[in-house]
Amino acid sequence: MSPKTNEHITWHQPHDAVDKVMMNPSYSEAWKHYNCVYPQFLVELRNVCLELYTNGFNPFSLFPAPYSCWPVILTVYNLPQRMCIRPDFMFLSTVIPDPNSLGQNIDVCLRPLIDELTQLWSFGALTYDVSRKQNF
Repeated sequence: MSPKTNEHITWHQPHDAVDKVMMNPSYSEAWKHYNCVYPQFLVELRNVCLELYTNGFNPFSLFPAPYSCWPVILTVYNLPQRMCIRPDFMFLSTVIPDPNSLGQNIDVCLRPLIDELTQLWSFGALTYDVSRKQNF
């Protein structure tokens, strides 16, 4: 919906690395392989490519506390590198409390997010393109 970012959403369209330097994941062989395996996703260049990542930290690092938490973040990858690393395009989707208390069952906390992403993959979501003034 933002006219400022709308023009950048198709930046990732097929292209080759400049001087063989990978500046963005869209330059990678994995991205090219994904486009070959799922060509129907590439048909609509405004489709959003996401990365999910997490890393634990101790919010009370000044104190010897055994407590830690794991933020799970989604990042929009089909934007130019200078944009996809900005906090504006990093979405905190959930925070997993101390994964040690969950043992091997960290997937219990990720299940709702994975279900929602699977639903988006399977059915999509109607979105408005402000530059073209149309839904897609």
